[in-house]
Amino acid sequence: MVDADQTFVIVGGGLAGAKAAETLRSEGFTGRVILIGDERDHPYERPPLSKGYLLGKEERDSVFVHEPGWYAQADIELHLGQTVVAIDRAAKAVRLGEGAVIHYDKLLLVTGAEPRRLDVPGTELAGVHHLRRLAHADRLRHVLAALGRDNGHLVIAGAGWIGLEIAAAAREYGAEVTVVEPEATPLHAVLGPEVGQMFADLHAEHGVRFHFGARLTEIVGQDGMVLAARTDDGEEHPAHDVLAAIGAAPRTALAESAGLELADRAHGGGIAVDASLRTSDPDIHAAGDVAATAHPLYGDRLRVEHWANALNGGPAAARAMLGQDVTYDRVPYFFSDQYDVGLEYSGWAPPGSYDQVVVRGDTGKREFIAFWLRDGRVLAGMNVNVWDVTEPIQELIRSGRRPDPDALADPSTPLASLLA
Repeated sequence: MVDADQTFVIVGGGLAGAKAAETLRSEGFTGRVILIGDERDHPYERPPLSKGYLLGKEERDSVFVHEPGWYAQADIELHLGQTVVAIDRAAKAVRLGEGAVIHYDKLLLVTGAEPRRLDVPGTELAGVHHLRRLAHADRLRHVLAALGRDNGHLVIAGAGWIGLEIAAAAREYGAEVTVVEPEATPLHAVLGPEVGQMFADLHAEHGVRFHFGARLTEIVGQDGMVLAARTDDGEEHPAHDVLAAIGAAPRTALAESAGLELADRAHGGGIAVDASLRTSDPDIHAAGDVAATAHPLYGDRLRVEHWANALNGGPAAARAMLGQDVTYDRVPYFFSDQYDVGLEYSGWAPPGSYDQVVVRGDTGKREFIAFWLRDGRVLAGMNVNVWDVTEPIQELIRSGRRPDPDALADPSTPLASLLA
């Protein structure tokens, strides 16, 4: 039984950490809750950084999970702008960079992920950017506005979700945009080639230039400023700024140095946790981007980097820390907005895991649902400009049913009827 004498420490000041702290209080925990984040900003949500806030359509304060005063009201002890440098599992304590030691009864690691860096000459130039933190978005808003005003060029390395969302934002500002991507289509690692081409067409219609089948090899500059970006096939693209959007790596150094089990690279790396989000140490849990969860639904270990996983994983871990019976088996979910296209994706179906793609609707009008199947079972579904269908899509995934492909493709057949 948890009592008021216990101390729960949360390392990581993002959405997962903030929602975990909120859940501990809402579930009646009266002990100390200490939330430690290495950013000076209060916990915030990341989707606006590449969407509404980046476009100037949302105010800065709108990104925060709670009002600043909420933490004191909830008796959450905040340590912002501080880094945990070590975990002493034997002493059940964490050590901060400034030397302070904080003891815990239960520890939650929600350390997130960090952008992968371009390993090419020229990355030290002033016009090379990443997008992960609020400070990055603050800077990038000014950069995109200046590029749009001056007819400047942005080169983006990577045609994943972040790369495409920033490409859309840059075009809305009026900047010239070139996207360099080693695969033959955007979003290959998530959607495969069957649906990825739709995004290539969408962005091309809005003036984005793609350079597929290539990687950046050098960023050329003068007097500390970017002039161009070169690729491994000998091309050179004019550029005033370069954005690296080549993925994110889980921040596992703290867990690794503490001897916690990590997932292998085939499962996305990350801290290995069971279905209760418990690590190899029963007093330490992990959630959010850094956690590689043994997922009961897929029978595999998944590491999911999206907003919904932080939103739901933090509270699930908090309940497990309180001794509740928790099985974290939510269907992975994320959303994206690009120009006039909005979409939601549910499930998990990387290339090689599926043997069929079924499309319901009109891809030309960009109003459709795509389903990825293996042996007739729905692994994932993505609704594009079609709304209020997430629940039946996720039910199809959970059910394990093998719907008739013709009925699945027929917009006149209600999705709910395929579950009967």
